[in-house]
Amino acid sequence: MVVFAASMAVVFVAGVTFRAWHLRAIERLSTDRRPLGADGIVVGAEGFTLARPGAPAVLLLHGAGDTPQTLRYLGDALFARGFHVEAPLLPGHGRTLDAFRRTSADEWLDSARMSYRGLQKDHDWVAIAGLSMGGALAVRLAADAPQLPALCLIAPYLALRRGADRAARTSRWWGPIVPVIESSEGFSVLDPVERAKSLAYGVFTAAALRALRETVQRANDALSHVSAPTLLVQSREDNRISVADAERAFSMLGAREKRLEWVSGSAHIITVDYGRERVFALVADWLDGHRSGTSRTN
Repeated sequence: MVVFAASMAVVFVAGVTFRAWHLRAIERLSTDRRPLGADGIVVGAEGFTLARPGAPAVLLLHGAGDTPQTLRYLGDALFARGFHVEAPLLPGHGRTLDAFRRTSADEWLDSARMSYRGLQKDHDWVAIAGLSMGGALAVRLAADAPQLPALCLIAPYLALRRGADRAARTSRWWGPIVPVIESSEGFSVLDPVERAKSLAYGVFTAAALRALRETVQRANDALSHVSAPTLLVQSREDNRISVADAERAFSMLGAREKRLEWVSGSAHIITVDYGRERVFALVADWLDGHRSGTSRTN
């Protein structure tokens, strides 16, 4: 019995030691590929504002594990169409893996809500556009804002595939031993040039995966309460969201005015992938079509 207990203690210590070493090694690789600035944020991952004082404004929300870098092309396109654009960096993102390990669904939603309310103070018209998990956050915000003039969901993450859902549900078991896991769902950007520019973590921590699952569940509960005119843009070749899941989410949207537009030739991050110009045109046209004669949002 004493020998067994001693063996278990050795195994436990070895597991803890391996986990700490593995996390440090992954962190070093991440920092080498994504150097941090003086503010602790990965260079190029910062939130951005394209200012047009008093103009109609659009809040852009990025995806899980990613950064506003995936929204910069879209932001530039909307700014060129006359919109004020704001794309904040969500908590736990664009920093270190340790920050990603300590993040939560509540922090993400609170941050998105704060940015939305901040825009409302200075702009009479504020719309929301969310990419991937940012789409799930956008759904939650829209459900609480009945006067929202327009909503754009860009490859919204409104369903976890079976493997990711199982990993999230069991993460409290494997999380203490395995600090990070990699996605097994293929490339989210098919364009190799744009894929090389990615500032995403490229891995998920146990806590972040649980936070993503919670965010997706909350968004699904809120879909029927969305009343804003809603555009959903989705790639048929999305490596994370199936056609069936996208159609299911669209059918659950409570908005009377809604449109589902399909694009092809790109994976999940359609704002930087092949054919992104069509995505920009669809989003800008939708927002343009709903910005005249709209009263101040609540």
